[in-house]
Amino acid sequence: MGRRLYVDVRAGLALVGTLLALLSVAFVLPILVSLWYGGEDLLEFVVSMVVTAAFGLVLRELDPNPKPGAREAFFVVAFTWLFATLFGALPYILAGTGSIAQPINAIFESMSGFTTTGATVMETISVEEHSHAIMMWRQLTQWLGGMGIIVLAVAILSQLAVGGAQLMEAETPGPGISKLTPHIAETARVLWFAYLGFTVLFIVLLYCLQVTGYATEMTLYNAIAHGLTALPTGGFSPKGESIAAFSPVVQWLFVPFLFIAGINFVLWWHMISGDRWALVRDTEFRFYLGAATLFTLIGTGILFFETTGAGFSNSIESAFRHAAFQIVSMMNSTGYASTDFNNWAGPAQALLLFVMFLGGSTGSTGGGIKMLRWLVILKSLRREVFTSIHPEAVRPVRMNGSVLDEDAIRGIYAFTLLYFVLFFVGILLLAVDTARIGYNIGTIDLVSASIATLGNIGPGFGAVGPMENYASFPWSSKLLMVLYMWLGRLEIFPVLVLLTQAYWRS
Repeated sequence: MGRRLYVDVRAGLALVGTLLALLSVAFVLPILVSLWYGGEDLLEFVVSMVVTAAFGLVLRELDPNPKPGAREAFFVVAFTWLFATLFGALPYILAGTGSIAQPINAIFESMSGFTTTGATVMETISVEEHSHAIMMWRQLTQWLGGMGIIVLAVAILSQLAVGGAQLMEAETPGPGISKLTPHIAETARVLWFAYLGFTVLFIVLLYCLQVTGYATEMTLYNAIAHGLTALPTGGFSPKGESIAAFSPVVQWLFVPFLFIAGINFVLWWHMISGDRWALVRDTEFRFYLGAATLFTLIGTGILFFETTGAGFSNSIESAFRHAAFQIVSMMNSTGYASTDFNNWAGPAQALLLFVMFLGGSTGSTGGGIKMLRWLVILKSLRREVFTSIHPEAVRPVRMNGSVLDEDAIRGIYAFTLLYFVLFFVGILLLAVDTARIGYNIGTIDLVSASIATLGNIGPGFGAVGPMENYASFPWSSKLLMVLYMWLGRLEIFPVLVLLTQAYWRS
């Protein structure tokens, strides 16, 4: 006799179906792009749209009036991202060329897109090799995944108003997101409007560079494609050389917007609401700004004095531009490349590897461990040093003037420890799997592949460098990295709880 399940699976699947039906609308953009460019891959995208919508509507009928609780929220979030990945891979399988059309590779590319990782298995990333519609779909998946599929659904669908807070909390990267308005749907709309506003502004400014003659290579197509992947800290580009394919003025324009993408979007709402000093008062923002500034200055010095033959002359401007670009891009998990940093000096590569562990701010689209967690860890370590000297003193950890709960601090330590455990396990499993087939890959390649997928960063070093790809890994390693991208985007626990018996049975 089976034991009772304490998770409403029917309600969970019904909500997943609703979200899949909503996701099918996103196929409209690549369909329009296909029509604009003469109908390339039109049928394939129409079929993908119909299949996704039909499957979603079938699941939706399992429970016409689902009411998710906290348990169902984990289920809905984890399976929504999994199903989005599977159906998002359909266009690659049906219309892709080369390695991207293989099912495992298509799933890898789709998961990399929705989780805003930016790792690719495309052996030649160019509009000439792949259709404009395929490349635009690839970009769009990152934009949808940046602020979150479920946050968008809560903003649009009234039926998600009940239970929306639990869904958003399970999906949104970071320790949590505050409720900005009395209604959770309005909060979701605020976040998406800010996200959309910055995206549109960036696209307009990129295209203006072409119109004014400062960057003739930045066509409207390229402006839209990169606008859809910069703000979500995605990193996909229709250019094989990433942002290195564009002029220095384009690279400079990317830097502030990549930095903005790593800032808590809640702070922009406070500023729009009249609190003009919300940014500078926020402790996490100051820490994020300080870290970006410090590591950019260090990187500039290293590049100016030690790096040669990396695609730029040793001038202060060039060193500062590439240091600022790559530090911000790797720190908040975007993964764009302004140059092939595989050619950088060892200290410069070590610096990039270090900042890959930092992450963006909570409430931003950035991946990684997150600045808030590092800040809390540093503050608590400083407290331990102080209490070691003054054992009778009581010194709470504060953030923005508020005392942090000790349970929250322990939770941050637990998450960070688990993150590093998964990182080292990933290195070990990738090493064993690649050695099994005789794939000669160096230690730094394995290290960067593990952190680049778990941290949703994308490129690493060596065989997975910014001008390389993940196509040569065995299928088993690719599936492991798919799992890591999934875990990293949802911050581990929404996926891991599904693997525990207590979640289902108690």
